[in-house]
Amino acid sequence: MLDRVSLRGLKARGNHGVFAKEREEGQTFVVDVVLGVDTRPAAQSDDLTLTVHYGEVAEDVVGVVQGDAVDLIETLAQRIADVCLARPLVQEVEVIVHKPDAPITVPFDDVTVTIVRGRDR
Repeated sequence: MLDRVSLRGLKARGNHGVFAKEREEGQTFVVDVVLGVDTRPAAQSDDLTLTVHYGEVAEDVVGVVQGDAVDLIETLAQRIADVCLARPLVQEVEVIVHKPDAPITVPFDDVTVTIVRGRDR
């Protein structure tokens, strides 16, 4: 069973969405990631190089959100999962992309897409 390293509430501005206004004005996206990592070697040796550096992962995630625009938050979530899985010690990742300012005409709190990806999927 893998251990979990979680980053919650990463915020970044991006220009994702299918509508012109979303692409032009942008909006804030909030991302949660849960990384599946075996932390035992790091815990035994107290060595950062034997685990995932969550500060670097946070920067990578924000970079994806601020990067090239996509229509769907499903695509954004997949791109975030890909950068997380590019780290050799990350075996799986859960990504939740929140779009709290989605263009919906009725009152709502949040819109999210959640994906789970692993090295074998």
